[in-house]
Amino acid sequence: MCGWGFGFYGPGIYMAELHRLHGWPTSIVSTAVTLFYLVSAVLIVFVADAFERFGPRRVVLAAGAAMALGVALLPLAWAPWQVFPIFLVMAVGWAGMSGAAVNTLVAPWFGARRGLAVSLALNGSSTGGIVVAPLLIFVIGRLGFRTGLHVAVAAMLMVMAVATLAFRRRPPEGGPTDAAAALSRQAVLRDRRFATMCVAFALGLLAQVGFLTHQVPYLLTFVDPAGAGLAVSLTTIAALTGRTATGFVVDRLDPRLVSAANFAVQAVALALLIRAETAGIVYVGCVLLGLSVGNMVTLPSMIVQAEFPPEAFGRVISLLLSINQFTFAFGPAILGALRDWWGDYGAAFALCLGLQTVAAIVVLTGRPPRP
Repeated sequence: MCGWGFGFYGPGIYMAELHRLHGWPTSIVSTAVTLFYLVSAVLIVFVADAFERFGPRRVVLAAGAAMALGVALLPLAWAPWQVFPIFLVMAVGWAGMSGAAVNTLVAPWFGARRGLAVSLALNGSSTGGIVVAPLLIFVIGRLGFRTGLHVAVAAMLMVMAVATLAFRRRPPEGGPTDAAAALSRQAVLRDRRFATMCVAFALGLLAQVGFLTHQVPYLLTFVDPAGAGLAVSLTTIAALTGRTATGFVVDRLDPRLVSAANFAVQAVALALLIRAETAGIVYVGCVLLGLSVGNMVTLPSMIVQAEFPPEAFGRVISLLLSINQFTFAFGPAILGALRDWWGDYGAAFALCLGLQTVAAIVVLTGRPPRP
């Protein structure tokens, strides 16, 4: 909840507020967000190793402190260049609070129903959008950018302290995150199953993260800040609903087919948003897109579980999510540049639609032969 609220949904809010207060170009701030994702992508590769060496409590506490420090420094920036080192600090926090961390924490405890377990655990990400994003918009509107963020960060630190101190046990020995995994990273990278899965989700997430980062600025062209907060909440409620519903059935379905359908749903939602002329259509498009948003971080682990040995799970999923994040890190900057060049989000969302369509095709090409 804290990781996604402040580190995933938050950047779009920070970007809109920095542009409003200082007039800084959207492309510059969104490039800082891209740097944030690129640096944390490198760090995510080592999340499983860090958990193994230092334990989950220390890693998550350190990550929460880094995220809090970075967010607290944002309102103090008075020049565009200062946003870049601030987002670097936040990158350390995101690496230890993102999907790789959640998968690494949860996976060792579950076998056959891992799909449901990961889906339920990752509902914290949707809760971040439902609770934290509207809260940020509210406190910034009532208290101002500086005081509002500092109050929100203080609340986050209290929640993180309680949650991490309550988690005392290490995963069982020899679980899926065991450092002595059977497959080396080089072997994983050469595997066709991994390549098709990685390319598909990298393209899909590039489009998804690009949209979500720019969702608030886009919504403000149709509705007021309260309406934008409502749309973000509806998106994340739909994400929670879609992820939970999929979690109950995904363990019994072909995860690649489910993934292709998920990409297709986002493409349809983006088509609606491109053609939207009223706030009602925008809300419908956000809800439809939200139904597939949550599954984008759950389905990769289901494919890994179905197609790779259990002892390699931690290594494969960390490598996959790292590469995916390295790719989708360019989403905010690409969409920001297209927005500034085109004058609206039409071309940016059309690119996202195309990427989701290609992703749906690519993920199906890696399906193993049926027995």
